Amino acid sequence: MAEALLDARGIGVRFGDFRALSEVTLAVAAGSLHTVIGPNGAGKTTLFNVLTGRLRPSEGRIVLAGHDVTQMPAHRRVHLGMARSFQVTNIFADLTVTENLRMAAQAVAGGEPWVFWRAHRPMRETVEALLEQVGLAARATRRAGDLSHGAQRALEIGMALAADPRIIFLDEPLAGMGIDDVHRTKELIHRLVPARTVVLIEHNMRVVLDISDRITVLAQGRPIAEGTPAMIRSDAAVREAYLGSGL
Repeated sequence: MAEALLDARGIGVRFGDFRALSEVTLAVAAGSLHTVIGPNGAGKTTLFNVLTGRLRPSEGRIVLAGHDVTQMPAHRRVHLGMARSFQVTNIFADLTVTENLRMAAQAVAGGEPWVFWRAHRPMRETVEALLEQVGLAARATRRAGDLSHGAQRALEIGMALAADPRIIFLDEPLAGMGIDDVHRTKELIHRLVPARTVVLIEHNMRVVLDISDRITVLAQGRPIAEGTPAMIRSDAAVREAYLGSGL
């Protein structure tokens, strides 16, 4: 296994007397696609919130690219190369695809997003490259709110990529998609590695088993298995807790 870009050890989260996470350890290799799975209520999004700085752990330690980020807020983790998309699509529906990507790119660069756009060649080139990367060049002038759900998720991934992250967290990017959008988004996610590291939460097990390098399985806030897709598919505890006898 390659050197871990993200290393979380003994992560625990308590809300009063309720333990949302207990003794979660996760090592994500640089340039890999690492998926976290588990039934609803297993603690997957809570873990993402801890890893990305939106929630402080009650115990444990998180190291990103050699830096202890356990108590570091989300905006500072961005400067270390971290980006995230959420379960709910987070775009500017009334702006065009290009304008959404421009806003994201300008937010990273700093300054007023509408000033000197035409004269700012590097920014234009960044946006054009993002349009190509996420497959939206032909829809660059479309209103984002008029895109299909799958295209909106691709746009959101493009906005996250505007920060040129080393590691990107994707929370259920395939939720609510039809078959064609699932295939396109799956291919987009798969193309992100090995140039970037991807940490994924996803319920579509066909996709998870197809594109993941490693998988961590949570149940009731605890890790019950971790390994390659082949290892997870054959793990009896995982099948009983989550996958079902059909896999």
